[in-house]
Amino acid sequence: MNEVLAMCKRAKDTSKSLLLASSHVRREVLEVLADLLLERQDDILVANEVDQKSASAEGLSPAMIDRLQLSSARIAAMSSGVREVALLPDPLEEKFDEQILPNGLRVYKQRVPLGVVGVIYESRPNVTIDVSALCIRSGNAVILRGGKETLATNSILVECVCAALATVGLPQDLVQFMDDPDRNLVDQLLKMYEYVDMLIPRGGAALHRYCRENSLIPVITGGIGICHLFVDESADMKKALDVISNAKVQRPTVCNALDTVLVHKNIASIFLPCLLECMCQEKVVVHLPQAWMAHFGLASCDAIRPVEPDDFDREWLSLDVGVQVVENVEEAIAFITEHSTAHSDGILTQDEQNKQRFLKEVDSSVVYVNASTRFTDGAELGLGAEVAISTQRLHARGPMALQALTTYKWVVQGEYHVRA
Repeated sequence: MNEVLAMCKRAKDTSKSLLLASSHVRREVLEVLADLLLERQDDILVANEVDQKSASAEGLSPAMIDRLQLSSARIAAMSSGVREVALLPDPLEEKFDEQILPNGLRVYKQRVPLGVVGVIYESRPNVTIDVSALCIRSGNAVILRGGKETLATNSILVECVCAALATVGLPQDLVQFMDDPDRNLVDQLLKMYEYVDMLIPRGGAALHRYCRENSLIPVITGGIGICHLFVDESADMKKALDVISNAKVQRPTVCNALDTVLVHKNIASIFLPCLLECMCQEKVVVHLPQAWMAHFGLASCDAIRPVEPDDFDREWLSLDVGVQVVENVEEAIAFITEHSTAHSDGILTQDEQNKQRFLKEVDSSVVYVNASTRFTDGAELGLGAEVAISTQRLHARGPMALQALTTYKWVVQGEYHVRA
């Protein structure tokens, strides 16, 4: 307990230095970090190769190995993402809801950092950089707890972050990394409510559930995506195939990849054969209910398989997709309500009434009309990066970036006012 307690105390104490640092200084840290990532690319790739070999030897899934893998292109993208965050407006300079009361008091809300953020995550080493950059820019200290499968890579990346902090004279304890894979440290971290202001677990359902049930710190969960696209009878079928293919194939191992396609019954006889051909060309296995396989005279094979129990409640993270035929937009919405994780769901349609109904009734963090679910990403939505995709209602939803890492305080200015 002493080790974790000391780490959390240091984070709390040093967080004040970021609060006092100017916007220019916080931006400069990120500019230095972006350069260091490119300068130390060879070291990062060597460490990442060590992690990949260990992950393969331990039998990690292809999806997990893909998530932890870095390349020159991915490191360049990380560096570019850090620069984008550096150039975003400083959230701590934002004042809003300003008013002058009848008694002359000037009242407004001022954005302030949360304080200390704890992030527990698995596999993806880019999270180390994204979270560090966003927390520094928004004035927060952060405690990182990555998975043991990326220990070597994360160690090098955190060295880069700490070197960038030191370059501008900020304490390196603003970004701390738990390099011990002992799970007992996580249990200890979950109890540090006096020092850590928010906890973000990024991983599977078991990790989220464990944090919700055991943490004394407010927890933001998300990142598990069972994502749907509903092909309405009015949809442009050719364009719909392009969107579905992108959502499923562009990067199947991430949380915003497509899991289930819903097809309007009135176009099923025309659209399904086209969809099956498209998925076959992309080497995607289609999982279809047995009744619809029989209806269309389809036999089980490598490319088409009958749906197993719970397949529609599964985040595939692979080249697999579930397909269901629905009667209408109402049934599509009901299906999504039952099976979605409130991450990213969309409709492909030319019908304005169906579009509006879908937008009103589908309560996901990001709802799409005629677009791929792959856009649920901080960088793609103009945020530079994100610490997580929140599927909760409080205190943030969707990609969590700079603003989501702040709260606010009321500021009341008077001329020696007293209350009557």
